[in-house]
Amino acid sequence: MEDKRPVGARQARDLVRVAFGPSLVALGVIAAVTLLQLVIANSDMTGALGAIASMWLGVHQVPISIAGHQLAVLPLLPVLLMVWGTARTTARATSPRASWFVTRWIVASALGGPMLFAAIALAVIHDASSVITELQTPNALRAFSGVLAVHGIGALIGVGSRVGWRALGALRLPIWLGDTVRAATAGLLALLGLSGAVTAVSLVVHWSTMHELYAVTDSLFGQLSLTLLSALYVPNVIVGASAMAVGSSAHIGFATFSSFTVFGGDIPALPILAAVPTPPLGPVWVALLIVGAASGVAVGQQCASRPLPWPAAMGKLAVASLLAAVAMVVLGYAGGGQLGNFGEIGVDQATFGPGVFFWLFFVGALTVVMTGGVRRRPKRIKPPEPVLVDAPVLVDEPDFDDEEALTAPIPDVFDPPDPESGPAPEPEAESEDEPEPLPAVPAAPVRPAPDLEDVEDLMVVDDDIDTGPPER
Repeated sequence: MEDKRPVGARQARDLVRVAFGPSLVALGVIAAVTLLQLVIANSDMTGALGAIASMWLGVHQVPISIAGHQLAVLPLLPVLLMVWGTARTTARATSPRASWFVTRWIVASALGGPMLFAAIALAVIHDASSVITELQTPNALRAFSGVLAVHGIGALIGVGSRVGWRALGALRLPIWLGDTVRAATAGLLALLGLSGAVTAVSLVVHWSTMHELYAVTDSLFGQLSLTLLSALYVPNVIVGASAMAVGSSAHIGFATFSSFTVFGGDIPALPILAAVPTPPLGPVWVALLIVGAASGVAVGQQCASRPLPWPAAMGKLAVASLLAAVAMVVLGYAGGGQLGNFGEIGVDQATFGPGVFFWLFFVGALTVVMTGGVRRRPKRIKPPEPVLVDAPVLVDEPDFDDEEALTAPIPDVFDPPDPESGPAPEPEAESEDEPEPLPAVPAAPVRPAPDLEDVEDLMVVDDDIDTGPPER
């Protein structure tokens, strides 16, 4: 049904939806889960608002401190859903032909609304901490920066998907930069998807270990809680598997995992962590490097879809690989952190980003060359050389090398004929067709010039002019 409301009203509705829509949806889901947990645990509602506010900030990767223990390793699935929701709402509110003024208002709304929610959440947590002493107020700067980063990334993705090509034209950037986003996305999806498949196979192989981790609780509610928590942490485990696939490593405290070696240690009792390899490491895990190579092939195929000269083709591949590497580094940073007594959890950032770039760029370069993604530059056509035309040769031009021609006198056509040479030629007879002469016109008689002495007789004075009878 077509919306017949004025344009201003529709834009105001879109701005309100962008500002508060994703945050309200997340807040509603968090409130429902929290209240359900409290009801099942037969607990009173004291501090429920503080718990809801803490979980809302936790969705934005803000560390939560409870009883002096910091929980910084937060699940990535809620964060990814929040980014997706922000990107979707901003994309729906942005028109491809929208002015830059309207676009800036959309981005400002996508950031301003969540910042207001963050301020309210901090105030609620600070008030609840006076009742619940175990709950601590998080750092305000860390809270605002986390909320700003999550919604800023979502707004950039949503607005960029609508006006990205126009922005490239306005900034006078190469058009092929728009293709690098699609190529980087293909590489990310290939790397994460194949790593997820490896994680699922590893869970099946280590099914007995996962069963032991579920045995830490006997209640159905506890097992459901572990299942839900494991589902939220699935992206974290997949990012760790991706680090192993590109030659880097992941660690849980002192336990370190890579495709070449494993150092054992204590791990949290979370069923999804049963997928980690156990020492001694078998040689089959080296095959995990095929995942990194396959991701490079995916990037190369996308870059080769539009052949370019080799400098532009390699530049496109380098930009796409760099975007994918930066995205994976951000995911690795967001998926790690401090986990109580277990210590630091995450990936080795010193080798993770370079490893992703290495596989995507070098394997992608081979793919681009082999699939015809590099075309030759058109040959420059040289302008035709000017043809030298010889000067025209006169037929009657005298030969200046002939001394006789140079010394001969030049005849004068006006000289009288020589009597010795014979009688002069008679003039040609006039043609009979000549017109007859016109009859002569008699000349007019010529009057003699007047004598100068009689000039006074020719002069007329006023007295000689008859002016008629006198006036009465």
